[in-house]
Amino acid sequence: MLSTREKREKVDSLIEQLWKHGYLTLSRKYGKYLPAPTPVENYDVDAIAKYKKKIAIGITLTDEELNDPNLITKLIVLTQSRPKQSGSKVTLFVGVPYNSIIKANLLLASLDEETRSHIKLVTLQDEKESQELGEHSRG
Repeated sequence: MLSTREKREKVDSLIEQLWKHGYLTLSRKYGKYLPAPTPVENYDVDAIAKYKKKIAIGITLTDEELNDPNLITKLIVLTQSRPKQSGSKVTLFVGVPYNSIIKANLLLASLDEETRSHIKLVTLQDEKESQELGEHSRG
């Protein structure tokens, strides 16, 4: 089980990915200044972001969660959710650990094309990688 600090770091990494894609964070878990997102269709999410009129939902998954048989249902439900304001479908950013990206891609391959088109798979940088990158850049 991940500690709160590790969970916060995963959400921080997910937020960075959302920013790289031009999204502004509306709510996030473990934030100092932003409120925690409300559950979407009774599923916990890690972040809600907006780019122009597009809404994105961000979730982080562990290797264990990728083995959960209910994960497919969760992904389908989250991609089919529609925000009250815009009415258009959301983009689901799914953050997974680097060493689980192949497993995540195989899982997404089992989804229909319509659902897959609304999911953006991103790798999350873990704390060890961050420290190594920091040491190399100071070099």
